[in-house]
Amino acid sequence: MIPRRVVLLHGFTQGGAIWVPIMEAITTRAPIDAPDLPGHGSEAHVATNLAATADALARRYGKGAYVGYSMGGRIALHVALTHPDLVSHLVLCSTTAGIDDPAERAARLAADSHLASHIRDVGVDTFLTEWLAQPMFSSLAVTTHDAEVRAANTAEGLAASLESAGTGTQEPLWDRLHILSMPVLVVTGENDEKFTALGRRLVDCIGENARHVEVPGAGHAVPFERSADFAALLSAFLR
Repeated sequence: MIPRRVVLLHGFTQGGAIWVPIMEAITTRAPIDAPDLPGHGSEAHVATNLAATADALARRYGKGAYVGYSMGGRIALHVALTHPDLVSHLVLCSTTAGIDDPAERAARLAADSHLASHIRDVGVDTFLTEWLAQPMFSSLAVTTHDAEVRAANTAEGLAASLESAGTGTQEPLWDRLHILSMPVLVVTGENDEKFTALGRRLVDCIGENARHVEVPGAGHAVPFERSADFAALLSAFLR
């Protein structure tokens, strides 16, 4: 079944326009949307949690395929769990269903709060340099387009996004994943050991309607490190 539309949800520090090269390479007859998520780009002034963001997206776009990378994947997962009738296909890339251990989750929440304060202190340019210098992005070649999209963000917007929708704010969803009945594609980079393990767990928890693809040679930012490969995977899945 070809989806009515495709909704692409970006990661933290990005924006909807980050998907443009991939949108141009996807082969589907369905219209494609790539919105700015709360705290980013044109929505920099908006601060909402994951559940509220999922509800807003469901109202705005209705039935279709929801594709999310990292933070966007966590939002897509919320859409699928709370509005399963609207999600014909689900793609989760470098995504988690949450932190199980309450102490670890509390520590992550505190760390995200500290990082939010740091973003406000140092500003967008300095923070983006620090963010992209992390080992998880070591195989990402930041293009001019990528840099321009990220630079359109504000310090306050990114800080508010962390505080309201960071991983530490998310209640773990692992025990609910079995209710998902739509086709699910989980994509991770071969070199991203943490999220590859999480990807396998996602598939195990969802069931036979889910499959996991590891993209060779890729790290955390799979869609943007291997855009052509990701577009081909997505195109085949949507067919």
